[in-house]
Amino acid sequence: MSTNEASINTKTNTDGKNKETVFCTFCPSKILNVGAATFVIMEFALPHIHSKGEGEGNQQETITEYWLIEDMYTFENIGVSHTVGNIKYLACADCERGPIGWHDLATKKSYIALSRVKHE
Repeated sequence: MSTNEASINTKTNTDGKNKETVFCTFCPSKILNVGAATFVIMEFALPHIHSKGEGEGNQQETITEYWLIEDMYTFENIGVSHTVGNIKYLACADCERGPIGWHDLATKKSYIALSRVKHE
């Protein structure tokens, strides 16, 4: 088992759901409760994190580990950007740092990058 797999196993329960609460890394805002999201591996390029008003980040980071959220109403707190293509970027609702993930308008599913949130 790779160290990455071991890290994922500590964050998921036997159903592949998050076994810790998911918080913003920059402020104490709670984003997801325990068991609210399912771990998925997929490749998606997110712009680098910035604050609202700092301008859009032109640089992107390809991330492969995400929490899948089936319903937008599952979130405790989440900010949503304007539509960009067929997606909306997701950010912390309180400090507005992001993007921490994205919402797919076609499937109505949301994805939060594990590397852009903290788990407690």
